[in-house]
Amino acid sequence: MKISVDQISEEVQKQIPVIIALKEEMGKVMVGQQNMIEKLLIGLFADGHILVEGVPGLAKTTAIKTLSDALALSFRRLQFTPDLLPADLTGTEIFSPKDGHFSVKQGPIFANIILADEINRAPAKVQSALLEAMQERQVTIGDKTFPLPSPFLVMATQNPIEQEGTYPLPEAQVDRFMLKVTVTYPTKEEEIAIMKKMTTRESEPIVKVLTADRINQIKEIADQIFVDEKLYDYVANIVFATRNPADCGLKELSPLIEYGASLARQSV
Repeated sequence: MKISVDQISEEVQKQIPVIIALKEEMGKVMVGQQNMIEKLLIGLFADGHILVEGVPGLAKTTAIKTLSDALALSFRRLQFTPDLLPADLTGTEIFSPKDGHFSVKQGPIFANIILADEINRAPAKVQSALLEAMQERQVTIGDKTFPLPSPFLVMATQNPIEQEGTYPLPEAQVDRFMLKVTVTYPTKEEEIAIMKKMTTRESEPIVKVLTADRINQIKEIADQIFVDEKLYDYVANIVFATRNPADCGLKELSPLIEYGASLARQSV
């Protein structure tokens, strides 16, 4: 059923208080880093995955963990290491000698929110195990395919300065992320506030403010927000300019672009 712009605007206004409440719950733990928090919420409500990059100690993992604490969703943290295997993520088939049949043991990927901590420390084979899950929201184990829960969100972190023992993310893997968030250092005032918070043993408990059903409802409302044809044309022009800069009067950019934007990235 088609809904008018006024009705959509009214529905959006109804959802604002709960989103503000979610940010306030995260603010009980987080100091500053508003850009990262906003991008995490964009990924949550726009059904996209987020890659967070920054040096150690900038609360990348803390932000993602805090967001999951404020949501009534299942959460799994996966520490990516060089010895990790694809089956450690997706699961595997286990043979039962008793009845002579294989049974499927699902892996930790079957959760609403996945924290892929230091994702670039696992080899490409393990990273590729996430491709089907991130793109199609399903996992194939043996000859069976299992749907993942909804919502399903992968939030990955990586450290840009320690390259020893790391593996660059494949292009196909990077393409699955809606946004890449670069985390910067906090201000001096924020740094002082962080020190004070770290020296205080007492902390406010995080209250869960959103359920899976409510999140899916907000996502449906977001999908119906009106987008003018001029904006579609504007985004398409940018995408085409990355593929053929010379055709768009940007010949000087040709040596700087190896591959243009893919079809999937036009939704960003």
